[in-house]
Amino acid sequence: MSNDTQTDDDRATIRTGRDFEQEYRLSASEVGTFLVKLGEQLRDDDELTILTDEWELPFAFGDPVGLEIDFSGVGEPELEIEVEIPGRPGDEAPDVR
Repeated sequence: MSNDTQTDDDRATIRTGRDFEQEYRLSASEVGTFLVKLGEQLRDDDELTILTDEWELPFAFGDPVGLEIDFSGVGEPELEIEVEIPGRPGDEAPDVR
């Protein structure tokens, strides 16, 4: 089945208990659009979902979110921005009586 006609049922869901990594090389405009949408989900919700035609990654997150800015100005200048979003704990505290 082509990606253009793939349905939500055909999309693999990435769940807790599994490692997953996907790397992209995109235009600055595409990355900007992605980061704006990601930022809106972080601002407005306590869960986010990242998806493509092939996979979906739902993620319930907690605070604090880590932000690292790394600038290398030697040789070819490079700016690296890393965001680490912690998962929300799934357990609830026991009652005390």
